[in-house]
Amino acid sequence: MPPTNLLLGKTAIITGGTTGIGRAIALAFLRQGCDVAVNHLDLEKDRPHLASLLSEAAALRESNPTGTGRLAHLPGDVRDPATGPALVSFALSTFGASRLDICVSNAGICTFAAFLDTPADLFANTVRTNLDGAFYVVQAAARQMARGQDPPGGSIIGISSISALVGGGEQAHYTPTKAGVTSLMQSAAVALGRYNIRCNALLPGTIKTQLNEQDLADERKRAYMEGRIPLGRTGVPEDLGGPAVFLACDELSGYVTGAQLLVDGGLFVNLQ
Repeated sequence: MPPTNLLLGKTAIITGGTTGIGRAIALAFLRQGCDVAVNHLDLEKDRPHLASLLSEAAALRESNPTGTGRLAHLPGDVRDPATGPALVSFALSTFGASRLDICVSNAGICTFAAFLDTPADLFANTVRTNLDGAFYVVQAAARQMARGQDPPGGSIIGISSISALVGGGEQAHYTPTKAGVTSLMQSAAVALGRYNIRCNALLPGTIKTQLNEQDLADERKRAYMEGRIPLGRTGVPEDLGGPAVFLACDELSGYVTGAQLLVDGGLFVNLQ
């Protein structure tokens, strides 16, 4: 039986928190007693995901004898510099919290495109969402953690990718943004250590989400990918929940900052 309430009484924000990896991390935090505010774009196609997340969160809270693990949500586009501060303020006011303990910068997009044919607007939108958006929300969280609470401190987790470490013929517009997220966490770790703020990156491998479901629908491509993964399967969003809890929990990772944790089933060490 896994440990529970490792994040009891903590407050977290997660961008892109209603689907995929963000959703899985939100649920993992809720199971550990954390109050979580998620950001989302409020797209019509994602509203069923939000409804089911709210339902699952309510069931988890009902089953938790501590009565904690509340979920709230706020629409917003991470490309807008105002979205990060709004999410921080929303989380604190909604939960009546005096501290922001955890920030997960997860929102991102990934559209495959041949390098020679990648349009400028696709490149610009990918950079603005994946890198600019990460910078804005991390900065907003860090300002609260460093200057808005006493004592200062917190954990910031950037969702990068194995793509930060390797090339991709149809990802030349995407891989630099994920390398940027990893680098952002390194620099933030240096800048914010004096405030007891830890900053780390999670690097997922091939994870089945709405971003790559069409790509993995190709049977031959999926079989090829699974053949390169030592654990013999592509990942699922829930595979990121435990590592995120580890990095969020001071008792487990209090001396971990500026680190990059691969969650890829061993894919990176078997790339050849």
